[in-house]
Amino acid sequence: MSTPSTSPSAPEAGLPAAVFWDMDGTLVDTEPYWITAEHAIVEEAGGVWNDEYAHQLVGNDLMVSAEFIRDNSPVELEPLEIIEELLRRVVVQVQEHVPWRPGALELLDALQAAGVPNALVTMSWRSLADSVVGALPEGTFAAVITGDEVEHGKPHPEPYLAAARALGVEVGDCVAIEDSPTGVRSAVSAGVPTIAVPHVVPVPVTAGAVQVPSLRGLAPADLVSLFDGSRRK
Repeated sequence: MSTPSTSPSAPEAGLPAAVFWDMDGTLVDTEPYWITAEHAIVEEAGGVWNDEYAHQLVGNDLMVSAEFIRDNSPVELEPLEIIEELLRRVVVQVQEHVPWRPGALELLDALQAAGVPNALVTMSWRSLADSVVGALPEGTFAAVITGDEVEHGKPHPEPYLAAARALGVEVGDCVAIEDSPTGVRSAVSAGVPTIAVPHVVPVPVTAGAVQVPSLRGLAPADLVSLFDGSRRK
């Protein structure tokens, strides 16, 4: 379920025990890649896809998305075949260019320097997660939780609970970073203080989460101070 690295040193005082990162739309701007792939698959089957449908899939478990595509288009592939075809197309795009979200790499570097471990918690499957993680320095993520390796995907709390177990930390001592309503619900329901960075779709105001417009300029200590109101947006 996870890909551990060597155990990091303990974080400095006043910092989260760990940071849990969503991937698509939070770490990397791959949502346009997914939407392009969805359009192509549906149009090749003789159908018409639209961004309203595409936006309903943002942050979802891939099996849920695949079933939605089958139910709302002429695509007759089995859900697993739809997932594999989507992943194949998105991985090709990522291998050509990894579209990092603003401030993400800088914050990852700063967290590592401060001794805060990072975990990737994504509903994308291992093939895509490995393509993104492989573009980063070895050990950037101390654990990787993917959608094909959990029984229940987001918005269920299981992915974030699995990340906490993998790192041996308490969920309430950590911070999650998410961009979608589905992801925020998953993290908050697991008991993780959550920072929402809305991107492709708006995120409703949610108890247990704060919103920021971007990760650009955020330092590790800000991830805690956001929750005491000192930098609440």
